[in-house]
Amino acid sequence: MPAVTTPGYLVRRLEDAPTVPCPCGESTRPLTRSETPVCNLHVTFIQDSVRHYHKECTEVYYILEGQGKMELNDDVVEIYPGTVIYIEPRTWHRLYSEQGVRTIVFGTPALKPEDEFFD
Repeated sequence: MPAVTTPGYLVRRLEDAPTVPCPCGESTRPLTRSETPVCNLHVTFIQDSVRHYHKECTEVYYILEGQGKMELNDDVVEIYPGTVIYIEPRTWHRLYSEQGVRTIVFGTPALKPEDEFFD
């Protein structure tokens, strides 16, 4: 089903959203900056992301499947299904997992490619 877009709302099914490679792994992106500058929502499979931060975007990760670790600045936390990680701008972060983790990533304002800074 194609996305339903009218003034005031957008409806899109995950299976209809584009899946693209990204520095974190592979990301299905039902809501991106091209639809709204307010926020983005991605469902991403991550095994070993590249350490990075954003100057503008605040991110929230919700772990759906898998176990691993998240580096947040100088700290490392265990993650597993049901874990929520809130990441403010300018916070270095990286997720890694032997088997991989499937996570919802919500960002606001919507992520711009030029707002990713790598170690």
